[in-house]
Amino acid sequence: MTGAVLFAYAQGRQKEDYRRAEERRAVSGLSKWMWKKPGKDAGAELVLFRKEIYLEACDREVFVRISADTRYKFYVNGRLVSLGPSKGDKQVWFYDRIDLSACLVRGKNALAVEVFHYPAVHNAGNHSLFRTDTPGLYIEEEYAGLKEPAAQSLEDMENYPDELKLAGGIGIFSDHSWKYLELTGDRDVYRMVRENEVFAPLHFMEERTGDAVLAGWKQPGYEDGSASPWQPAYVYPASDIRLDRVPGNLSIRTIPFMNLMPKRFEKTLAVSSPGASLSDWDALLAGEKPHLVSPHSKEIVELHAGEEETGFLSFRFAGGKQAAVRILCAESYGYENRQAQDSYIDLPLKGDRLDFKNGKLNGFWDSYTVGGFGTKEQPEAYEPYWFRTFRFVRLEIETKEEALELLGLDYQETGYPLKAETKVHTNDSSMEKVWDISLRTLKRCMQETYTDCPFYEQLQYIMDSRSQILYTYAVSADDRLARKCIDDFARSQRYDGLLNASYPNYESNVIPGFSIYYILMLHDHMMYFGDKDFLWRYVPTTIRILQYFQSHLEGRGLVGKIGGINGRDRYWSFVDWTKEWDATSGVPDASGQGPITMESLLYLLGLEKASEIMGWLGMKDLAAQYGAHAEELKIAVNEHCRDADGFYLDGPDVAKYSQHCQVFAVLTHTADCKQGRRLLLQTLEKKERFAQCSVAMALYLFQALRETGLYDSTDGLWDLWRNMVKKNLTTCAEDDIRERSDCHAWGALALYELPCVVLGVRPAEPGYGSVEIQPEPGRFTWAEGSVITPKGSVQVSWKKQESGELVLSCQLPQGMKLKEQK
Repeated sequence: MTGAVLFAYAQGRQKEDYRRAEERRAVSGLSKWMWKKPGKDAGAELVLFRKEIYLEACDREVFVRISADTRYKFYVNGRLVSLGPSKGDKQVWFYDRIDLSACLVRGKNALAVEVFHYPAVHNAGNHSLFRTDTPGLYIEEEYAGLKEPAAQSLEDMENYPDELKLAGGIGIFSDHSWKYLELTGDRDVYRMVRENEVFAPLHFMEERTGDAVLAGWKQPGYEDGSASPWQPAYVYPASDIRLDRVPGNLSIRTIPFMNLMPKRFEKTLAVSSPGASLSDWDALLAGEKPHLVSPHSKEIVELHAGEEETGFLSFRFAGGKQAAVRILCAESYGYENRQAQDSYIDLPLKGDRLDFKNGKLNGFWDSYTVGGFGTKEQPEAYEPYWFRTFRFVRLEIETKEEALELLGLDYQETGYPLKAETKVHTNDSSMEKVWDISLRTLKRCMQETYTDCPFYEQLQYIMDSRSQILYTYAVSADDRLARKCIDDFARSQRYDGLLNASYPNYESNVIPGFSIYYILMLHDHMMYFGDKDFLWRYVPTTIRILQYFQSHLEGRGLVGKIGGINGRDRYWSFVDWTKEWDATSGVPDASGQGPITMESLLYLLGLEKASEIMGWLGMKDLAAQYGAHAEELKIAVNEHCRDADGFYLDGPDVAKYSQHCQVFAVLTHTADCKQGRRLLLQTLEKKERFAQCSVAMALYLFQALRETGLYDSTDGLWDLWRNMVKKNLTTCAEDDIRERSDCHAWGALALYELPCVVLGVRPAEPGYGSVEIQPEPGRFTWAEGSVITPKGSVQVSWKKQESGELVLSCQLPQGMKLKEQK
């Protein structure tokens, strides 16, 4: 028999075995999900699963599908090959498709999975992770065909008995052959702890004890037989895991896998121990030699990663039984704590983020009690289950009877695999570092979703994400995470038409105005990518959002009072973090006296952008209807929300003022260009009269200044970011009021302004049907760079002459049209 015939025969045998395995599963009434044996209800649980397979040969591709409720980490022969699943919700649950071909070896192979499950109670788990009442692990080999074997005869076929005779290929699927070991519950060597007693959106700090039973459990040859505490897995009946509901209704992952890049700490900043030195610890960090902590001693050390990081910490130990290791992850050094206005967390005063001599680290703690079973040949390893956000790490190590030898301490950086291709240079060298901290901020706030801040919440907010998506388009032209974000928020739509302000989120969280930023998000995607089939899916979502605002118009034609202060009113009318609104949780003071103008202006902006979307999709009547509603609303705002001098009030007939209302009056063309210029100049010159736009609103402020010919004014506004650099931040701060988070990607403004405004490269028609290149030089005298678009890179350079005229040159990718200048 020829090799080709033998290959066809092998494919047929594998396909038939796979079919028979499916039939047996159906007849037995079992699902494709397994878990520990049913027992008493538990809190957060960590359960380990393992199985060994034996291969006579490795001559074919092996793909498996894997998912879990709530999270999994999948290892093959001790190597981490995948972690997930991608965040879903009560309607959609994701699985991952993994190629194991490069991981499997001839002979014994160990498959090991760590499954973490949160209880189906909101405040007992991470806010952004959904979970169900059927925790478990799903794993199934996928029929993928054989590589052509070298065998030339039927006799040679006997060399492949395991691969052709085991049902389902090599037999990787959820069944009783898997063993499990629970680390929570009665064993009690793992405990998840809240990071704060009142506000704990993360819920993944740990108290863990080293367990000698686990030495080598991820490797082949580990003893998990009847004499061990490992037990056969429980496979759910098919009736418990229905295919029409989560987690049974699996959908394939829609985004790339997160990066996992080995990294080392940069240096040791401080050591508090008579028996240790900075050089000792630096040698450990560099991987040059272990570090020994003597018996009955305590060492405190503070480490610097060099920049803000998101990564999986890894510790390797030998000896040191019962040694206590406490691990504090922090973003910065700060000074004395100040109580936040809403009193849910102590916030440190911050200055120079590197001031380790006068400041102290503020953050969240993990703790590990060393089991003492590690050796140099087979270290005891500890890695917190979820990634940590840190720039600095403080270790407090206290030994008992045995010395503790630290064999290794490093981490794997994780995050969305963003490929930033846009590059911009200007005459202002200070902007190089602003660009650098901005790009790092965006990267740290891109994980399985966009996140507001990786340190405190890790929640995907609509307003934040709209800005982050624009920045992503500007530097990478990658819309994969954006598409997931758009779909996530569409699934969050409530009965009244509003979207959850943050999603995925296990609880309700409504900020009415944020639903409008979702429409802006759709408009941005239209302009950059022009995917009509994609946008059509979200037309009903858009209609229902606008219907909510239309149904809440009051007698004057304005949006009525639909929200207020967080925790006091039904919905939160957050606008911006400003010092004037700090006491009202980012809400204009005018909300205490009725509706706020910003919610009418946001609705107006949503109507205008939705009109453009509907017109492009061919829904001319709806586009006209939205346009008419917008004109009516402009009249109402100008009649009831302006004072005698033409300034827009924070609320109808309420003499409170903000830069925000003047900005959005410009962006909605409620004020014409000449009027808007006068209003904005006043907000810049008389800052004490107007609540100022902070980092969160800078994107909109800069746009309004551009539209009114005031872009020169942005030079002074960039001082906010220059000061971040001076304070030794490596990422952009959340705001300049509380400075709660040192990494908040709505602040990565430079990633949009420099390529899309200063160089002037923007889509002129949906889907980049044509490009406009209209630089706004501001105070810059020259700029040059390459701007990535979905159709290729645009090269631009310009120089300002003494006369003020710009000498511009540009090069477009093949097939891209330049918008004709009027």
